[in-house]
Amino acid sequence: MMPVQLQCPLVAVACVFMCCLFGTLSSPDPRVREALIELEASMQTGGQMVLTDAEQRLDALLFEMKQEEISRGDFPPAVHFFSAKRLIQRSPVFSLLQKMPKGGALHVHDFSMVDVEWLVKNVTYRPHCYMCSTDEPSFRFIFSSQWPKPLPRCSPWVLLENLRSKMVNATDLDNSIRGNLTLFTDQDPEVAFPSQDVVWDRFEQAFRAVWGLVTYAPVFRDYYYQGLTQFYTDNVMYLELRALLPEVYELDGSTHDRAWTLKTYQDITTQFVSKHPDFFGARIIITNQRRANRSAIAQAVEEAMKLKKDFPDFMAGFDLVGREDRGKPLWYFRDALSLPAEKGVTLPYFFHAGETDLEGTEVDQNLLDALLLNTSRIGHGFALVRHPVAKDLSRKKGVAVEVCPISNQVLKLVKDLRNHPAAALMLENHPVVISSDDPAMFGASGLSYDFYEAFVGFGGIKSHIGSLKQLAINSIRYSSLSPRQQKEALVLWQKRWNTFVTESEFLKTN
Repeated sequence: MMPVQLQCPLVAVACVFMCCLFGTLSSPDPRVREALIELEASMQTGGQMVLTDAEQRLDALLFEMKQEEISRGDFPPAVHFFSAKRLIQRSPVFSLLQKMPKGGALHVHDFSMVDVEWLVKNVTYRPHCYMCSTDEPSFRFIFSSQWPKPLPRCSPWVLLENLRSKMVNATDLDNSIRGNLTLFTDQDPEVAFPSQDVVWDRFEQAFRAVWGLVTYAPVFRDYYYQGLTQFYTDNVMYLELRALLPEVYELDGSTHDRAWTLKTYQDITTQFVSKHPDFFGARIIITNQRRANRSAIAQAVEEAMKLKKDFPDFMAGFDLVGREDRGKPLWYFRDALSLPAEKGVTLPYFFHAGETDLEGTEVDQNLLDALLLNTSRIGHGFALVRHPVAKDLSRKKGVAVEVCPISNQVLKLVKDLRNHPAAALMLENHPVVISSDDPAMFGASGLSYDFYEAFVGFGGIKSHIGSLKQLAINSIRYSSLSPRQQKEALVLWQKRWNTFVTESEFLKTN
């Protein structure tokens, strides 16, 4: 099916060769040195793939392009993404990655998947959209057929269509709204967000501002369809979306329950796939806030079990979300999270864990506890390299780490992405997938920006087309799809990959 083979003989021969010669020579043997270099290269992500002739030619082109990239004065992975975005957009490597079929995006949140420009220019210009200003300061929005009831700590509501009708130019208003729906800023990001506390507070404010827009039923449907469109346009063929399943509201103020919300996700996914048959689909990972109490999480798990029974093929599982350092550790919820096993119900977990640079706290044990609770994947896993037992266990269990480079940088876990812990994980071929977390909040879109940061930043000059290919394959192999579905998805992906390789060669020669 796929021209991929493991070069196990190379590793075995190298090991035997080194055992025979290492320590027996008075001076270093160039043959041993070369064997060590080849052995280390074979151990990285994609290092044991045998490339086709066409892939090798494309790899040579990528190597040249990346050499030029690394020699540039402003190396994008070393710069905050807000400042590096324009540099990345001019990169030939980035242009190629945009065309590359990337497989699946397995770590994306529901209300940060569509670029903010669409929200401002499309959604806030719809009829019946009201806005008020909070004390923070921030904005809140609501769609209503009547004048909304006042909110605490918020100015009187204004109808946006009335407000804009009185303006000669609404650009400043639109810019102000845009600035409240995203973290992205043209200011120096180090000055705008000097600490993790500041950036996380602003991050949560942006989500609260977005909430009233995207939970309005007509917008909710359009937003999700637009999100699928943007990922599809970025050559992503499958999506696993972490969703809070809010009570979506109508213009008259009536609301729908969570089952309706999940069913709407399913219906829109089916509609999208029918119009885009080379898109493999999407599944939902239901989430709840980790700052909740035990009884609330127990109730959420009970509801998730019921929804999993009602939507067995569309709902992937359950997760806890929110700032890990401020939330309660997984161990605090162990009784609630053990309910499915106690009742003999299958409810896969996809826990955020290790999204922290703190050491020695209760939160720092979330990685090990996630594995003890049989998580299917680890969200972020930034701290994994500091936990050798958890790292070894995740490798043996085949639990992949969902790495989101731009998110980790923007939320101030790492400044220079060359120093991201995932670089070490990829050098030893630890199970890793690349995703984009909250692209709209960071001024990104789809998956290409994060693939760029991983390929150029993590891998440096050593990563190659085999690394990219392996990461794309990993996104299907470590998805929640059944083995049969994974096989089907890999066949579909391989066809697109072959076309990508052929067309990239054609562009080079012409």
